[in-house]
Amino acid sequence: MKSILLIGLGRFGRHTAIRLQELGHEVMAVDRQEGRVEAALPYVTSALIGDSTRQDFLDSLGVGNYDLCIVTIGDDFQSSLETTSLLKELGARRVVARASRDVHAKFLLRNGADEIVYPEKQMAEWTATRYSSDHLFDYFSMGDGYAIMEIEVPKDWSGRTVGELDIRNRYKINIMAAKTDGRLNMQISNVTMFTGHETLLVLGKGADIQRCFHI
Repeated sequence: MKSILLIGLGRFGRHTAIRLQELGHEVMAVDRQEGRVEAALPYVTSALIGDSTRQDFLDSLGVGNYDLCIVTIGDDFQSSLETTSLLKELGARRVVARASRDVHAKFLLRNGADEIVYPEKQMAEWTATRYSSDHLFDYFSMGDGYAIMEIEVPKDWSGRTVGELDIRNRYKINIMAAKTDGRLNMQISNVTMFTGHETLLVLGKGADIQRCFHI
């Protein structure tokens, strides 16, 4: 469990708060708007109305005591930049900031952000990749061209084993698990035989996965 300071309770910030709660973390949430703070109260440990661009307000939160600070302000880049910079000045251990454009990311990184998230860009990439193929069910980019994909087993693999197909050597991808009726089988070996009813979780270069599964 981590202690997390979450600044910005728009749609993305609220969804982040909900997921952090589900994961069991302690979350202090902050936003300027009273309505947003009240809406987030069921999903966070505590919440405050306040201006994160004010040094005295941030200082009163004891930002150095949190394991992680997340800045999810999306409608005011100047406020996001000032907040990120102040957090680092006040001793924040780790700051993750939201960006919507590459130029914003550069300024945020120069002014204290340790990492950047791109909600719109990442979702656009996921949507375009996921729905461009009828056989692809999920997708996660790992960076440097690598990805994890959940994909339908090709029909001609039915009744054949991993060893017979020689997937790793032929296509340079790894089969991490097979899913049947929502149940995961992580015990994949050369003698694992496909029935044709599974989906597979595979890891590799996106181009190699596309070549292997004819996406």
